Amino acid sequence: MTVTIVGSQLGDEGKGGIVDVFGEAADVVVRYQGGDNAGHTVVHGDEEYALSLVPSGIVRGKTGVLGNGCVVNPATLFDELDTLQERGLDPDVRVAERAHAILPYHRVLDGLEEEAKGDDLAAGTTGRGIGPTYEDKVGRRGVRIGDLLDPETLRTRLEYAVPQKRRLVESFGFDPDAGRYDDAFDLEALYEEYRAYGERLAEEGMPVNCGAFLAERRDAGDRIMFEGAQGTLLDIDHGSYPYVTSSNPSAGGAAVGSGLGPTVVGQGEVVGIVKAYTSRVGTGPLPTELGFVEGQTPSDGGDTSAEAEELATYIRDAGGEYGTVTGRPRRVGWLDLPMLRHAARANGFTGLAVNHVDTLAGLDEVQVGHSYTLDGEETPTMPATTEQWARCEANYRTFEGWPEADWAAVAAEGYEALPENARTYLEYLEAELDAPVYCVGVGPGRDETVVVESPWA
Repeated sequence: MTVTIVGSQLGDEGKGGIVDVFGEAADVVVRYQGGDNAGHTVVHGDEEYALSLVPSGIVRGKTGVLGNGCVVNPATLFDELDTLQERGLDPDVRVAERAHAILPYHRVLDGLEEEAKGDDLAAGTTGRGIGPTYEDKVGRRGVRIGDLLDPETLRTRLEYAVPQKRRLVESFGFDPDAGRYDDAFDLEALYEEYRAYGERLAEEGMPVNCGAFLAERRDAGDRIMFEGAQGTLLDIDHGSYPYVTSSNPSAGGAAVGSGLGPTVVGQGEVVGIVKAYTSRVGTGPLPTELGFVEGQTPSDGGDTSAEAEELATYIRDAGGEYGTVTGRPRRVGWLDLPMLRHAARANGFTGLAVNHVDTLAGLDEVQVGHSYTLDGEETPTMPATTEQWARCEANYRTFEGWPEADWAAVAAEGYEALPENARTYLEYLEAELDAPVYCVGVGPGRDETVVVESPWA
C-alpha cells in the first residue's frame, strides 16, 4: 500500500510533521521531487529536526529514498546525514541513480538569473541551484548520481557542461575565474570533488535503481509513503506560473519521480496537507491576503486597512510566520477555497490533514475565501493563468471563532474535544473538498496532532 503526502497550497503547510505522524506505520519514505529547497520540520518532545533534503521518515527510523525526480546536492546530503548521526540517529538513505546532481555552478547561475529577471519575473528561488539543475536535466546536459559512480562518465559529462557554464556566466558580464565563485567553474576541481562524493555514496551502499528497489520492497509487503516538497500552487504545471518551483509537487509527480507507476500511486491514499489559513513567501497573487509585506505583496494587492494589518500580525505571531534566518514577515491571509478546490482536483485527495487550527484560536470570527469574482462572474476555482488570478476578488464566508484550549489535552482526547466552532470549520472543508479530515494539527509536536483516521487503515 502507498500513501502520498501533498501540500495543497503554497508550501509550508506542515508536511514534515504529518509524514512523521503517519510515517510510524510506513516502512519506506520517498521524496519524489525537489531538492534542498524544502524545509520540513519534525518535532518530538524537546527535539526538533530541520530537514531540507533527507526524507522526514528518517526520524522514525524508516528507510528514506531520494527518488529519480529529485535533484541532489551531495554536500547537503552528507551534512544532514552527519548531523543526524551526531544526534544519535542511524539514517538509512538510498539515492536514485537517475536523480540529478546539483553542482556549484548551478547555485551561482541561480542567483545571477534571478537578479537578471528583476522583480516582475523573479520566482523568489532559494538560490540553491534547483532550477538550473532541472534545466540541465531537460536539456540533456545534466550529471546524474549514477554518473558520479563512474569517473570516466563523470569527466565526459563535465567536459561538456563546464565550458558551457563558463560562457553563460560570461554572458552575464562576470569572470568565471573570479575568487567569489571559488571553484564553481573549475573542471578539475569539480571532477575531484564529485568523484569523491561518488566514492562515498558507493561505500555506504546508497545508490539504487529507484523504481526496481521500491517495487521489490512493495512486493515484500512493505508500506511506502511518498513525501512531496513545496505545494500544489508551486507545481511547474499546476501552479501560479512563473512563481513556481521547477518540479511537480502534486501527486502525479510521485509516480514519475519514483519509478512506481500511476496505478500504484492511484490505488493508494493521497492526503492533502492544508494550513488553516494561507501563507506565501515571495511575490505573486494572493487574493485573500491580509496586510501588506514590503517587497513581496504586489503594489495592487493585500488588504491594507488597519484591521487587516492587525489580523495579519496576530496570525504571524501565533503561527510563527517569520523567516527562520531573515526574520522577515511572511505574507498571510484567510483560507482560500478556490485554491484548495484546484489542488483537490489536481491531486485527487482521499483525505485531508489540517494544520494550525490552534493558530486561529482567539479570533472573534474566521473568514474563508469561498469563491472568486473574475471579470464580473463568480467562479469556484482558480483560473488557468496567473494574470487572471491576480484579477480575482475573493468572496468570503464568515465562521464564528473558537477559543484557546489546552491543545495537548485536546490531542490526547480526540476530535470531539476540539472546540465546536473549529469542528464546524473543518466539516465545511470536508464538504467542499469531498474528502474526510484524517488529522488536525494543534501544535508543532508529534503529540499535538488529533488523529481522526489513519490513511493506512
